[in-house]
Amino acid sequence: MEMKIMILIGTAIVLFAVCGSIHIVRRVKKQILEMAVTLEDVKNGNGNRRILSDTNELVAPLAYEINEIILSYENRISVYCQTEETNRQLMTSLSHDVRTPLTTLIGYLDAAQKGVVHGKERDDYIETACRKAHDLKEYIDVLFDWFKLGSNEFSMNIQPVDLTELTRNILIDWIPIFEDTKIDYTFDIPEQPFRVQIDPDWYMRILNNLIQNVISHSHADEIEITLSGQGGNIRILLSDNGVGIGREDLKHIFERLYKCDKGRSEKGSGLGLSIVHQLVEKLNGNITVESEPERGTVFTLLFPLMDSEALQG
Repeated sequence: MEMKIMILIGTAIVLFAVCGSIHIVRRVKKQILEMAVTLEDVKNGNGNRRILSDTNELVAPLAYEINEIILSYENRISVYCQTEETNRQLMTSLSHDVRTPLTTLIGYLDAAQKGVVHGKERDDYIETACRKAHDLKEYIDVLFDWFKLGSNEFSMNIQPVDLTELTRNILIDWIPIFEDTKIDYTFDIPEQPFRVQIDPDWYMRILNNLIQNVISHSHADEIEITLSGQGGNIRILLSDNGVGIGREDLKHIFERLYKCDKGRSEKGSGLGLSIVHQLVEKLNGNITVESEPERGTVFTLLFPLMDSEALQG
């Protein structure tokens, strides 16, 4: 009798296990079909779809991995769309920001060449044409930098550099421009070398863009550039006494195509500071900005030193 009971119990256990297995198989099959439907929906452009699964389900790891792939796909599409929109806006602004000054430039040169103006007035026309040509070159340089940053052609030539000497050489070329624009300048650059791993050309572009931003937009008549050691970094401070930047504008100052509206010039592409921010990050540095309306602006750059012991000497 006991043997029969044991056989019945064993049979019941086997039947229960088989039924359970059949239920599991059916459940897994149903979930796989749901995954196929979801993936087909994602393939057709609906990136908001997700696969739902409890953590104790057999297919849970697969479902979560697919969800991560879908999320990554959605993020890439979003970045692509943002890039396309940025490029579209650039092309739209290009027709105005380049065509208009170019037409004006041609007008001034034609007037000077055809003898419409004479003497001092002719000299003034040529000077104005020259200034507009430089503005156009600056604008086109920024556009090239922007497209290069987003292309496969972007590269860096990282090498050991004495940043104090490099900065000093860059600023020497700005002195005639400061004097021509009647901007008082103060440079505080130590004799002590500060060596960093950096691309000299891209560092020059960073500093040039920041200085040009002061000249073009701040309406400042004083600029100060200071280099010093801070822990294991070299700190570059660039400050001006211009119109400053409002709190709301300050939040977006490094965004693409963003232009401050109040008290600042409309001239420019809206890309200069965004390029600076991207380049600083690519060079393993950090940039921050502080500003108050009518009290000027301070940009702070930090780059890691090759040897922090240089600060202890």
